[in-house]
Amino acid sequence: MLWKAVISSLLIILFYGATQTNGEKYPVVMWHGMGDTCCFPFSLGSIKKLLEQELNQTYVKSLRIGNNMIMDYESGFFIHPNKQIDYVCQELAKDEKLKDGYNAIGFSQGGQFLRALAQRCPLPPMKVLISMGGQHQGVFGLPKCPSLSSKTCEYIRRILNTAAYEEWAQMDLVQATYWHNPLKERDYIAHSTFLADINNEVFTNGLYAEHLNRLDKFVMVKFLNDTIVQPKESQWFEFYKPGQDKEILPLKESKVYEQLGLKQMDINQKLVFLATEGDHLQFDRKWFLENIIPLLSQERK
Repeated sequence: MLWKAVISSLLIILFYGATQTNGEKYPVVMWHGMGDTCCFPFSLGSIKKLLEQELNQTYVKSLRIGNNMIMDYESGFFIHPNKQIDYVCQELAKDEKLKDGYNAIGFSQGGQFLRALAQRCPLPPMKVLISMGGQHQGVFGLPKCPSLSSKTCEYIRRILNTAAYEEWAQMDLVQATYWHNPLKERDYIAHSTFLADINNEVFTNGLYAEHLNRLDKFVMVKFLNDTIVQPKESQWFEFYKPGQDKEILPLKESKVYEQLGLKQMDINQKLVFLATEGDHLQFDRKWFLENIIPLLSQERK
């Protein structure tokens, strides 16, 4: 499970002091990844405490999908992202503390869910979006599964290739909604019920690009030794060239760069690409304090 990957990093964060910042900061909204919940004390619970400490006791909302922790955990696997985003949009609109704007941090698939929220739900306004290992061009591989060298993993992957774009899979399995098969690009665009839409690959929704460009910053963090996200370049909005699964197409050469308004964000210096050593969601305290906290430290206007 993904939460196991972050335990060591987060325990370090919990037991070390940190430098305080001054002034009233924007609230922070966090969205957990697959296999995690809003409030496990050893994962997002510790991140919440760190952010409160570093950002002058600012309000931090760790999103819980549903009425309890079990439902929240299961949401990462079985509740369609579109339903989750609609739910979160309504919850944020009801929160008076967020009405003037907020910053957001998404962990793993929570990164692309928050991006979809920014595109579909512009009120209250999201200011800075930080995607920690989010898969913005999808995945084509299995967790901890080197598909090019493991016969077993390759067999399972072939099964998923066959079923991912079936209606039942798209409706019932969260990971199928961002499964991106570069060998079947037409099937992906035709049947993806989430990722192809938010990436403006089905048709161009001008509001998606407009709303995304309202962000002050869109920060993408890539984990250089990632063994879960395949390809890891998806964390920087890059993916395989269509028709094969070895060569990566640079972001600036992809259609999504213009279709989603990323080119304009790049021109306006709103795109930030960060990288850190470690496997998926593994980072140390020093790196987090030096690279992430400053992005959240702007004072409210």
